[in-house]
Amino acid sequence: MKLFGHKVPFTAQLGMVIIFINAFVAIFGPWISPFDPTDMVGDSWADADATYWLGLDNLGRDILSRMIDGARLSIGLALMITMLSFSIGIVTGFTAAVMGKWVDIILSRIVDLLLSLPTLIFAFVVLSVLGTDIPVLVVTLAVLDSTRVFRLARSVAVNINALDFVEAARLRGEGLWWIIRKEILPNAVPPLVAEFGLRFSFAFLFIAALSFLGIGVQPPDADWGSMVRDYRDMISLDGIQPLYPAGAIALLTIGINFVVDWILAVHSNSTTTEP
Repeated sequence: MKLFGHKVPFTAQLGMVIIFINAFVAIFGPWISPFDPTDMVGDSWADADATYWLGLDNLGRDILSRMIDGARLSIGLALMITMLSFSIGIVTGFTAAVMGKWVDIILSRIVDLLLSLPTLIFAFVVLSVLGTDIPVLVVTLAVLDSTRVFRLARSVAVNINALDFVEAARLRGEGLWWIIRKEILPNAVPPLVAEFGLRFSFAFLFIAALSFLGIGVQPPDADWGSMVRDYRDMISLDGIQPLYPAGAIALLTIGINFVVDWILAVHSNSTTTEP
């Protein structure tokens, strides 16, 4: 199999299949879910059967329906956080690289300050003070994650900004935003695309961790992290219910990393073969 002129290894193909299945479930979840994820349809911890494929949870809700609904919320939140963090990180990183001097120093010191704070503890404090509403959760995690994007974007942009075609555009009188949009951004796409996958995985896992600790997605909404927390008591009773959301988290993360590894390999090969 080839994509954009590059051979796609089996692991990357497998990762694409995993991502496609999860995206399909997240988008069409309300139509393919067998039950309302908040409805109590039977006895608590009922075993799996022909009606309830994964059994029922601690409140008698269908686990499969909650898994499907959890995919929509977990993946959707991670995607919003990653897109917002990239918007912040790329704009500030490119601006720091192109303008340099005091702008670069100020932005870099702010980022260093945020990076010096333990991410989980800082998020815990902010969410405890401001609440755990979805907008607060998204903005908080996006700002924290944008610091990593800033460092990559700035590093890539500094190298591109020193090239002759950027200097020629500057001598023609092109403005700052024109240089960023037309000269720097197109040449920075490959590493940024790979980083997008990595940051998405981080946001996805971070949301699950916060929900497991009780400060992420709140009931009655379902996400995979909170489902692991709700089902964890079944581990001592030899139940496999916690493995469903935990396995879904691990599987999607592995699939994304498979694709990211291939993108990085393609970019590395393209860079080393340039004349």
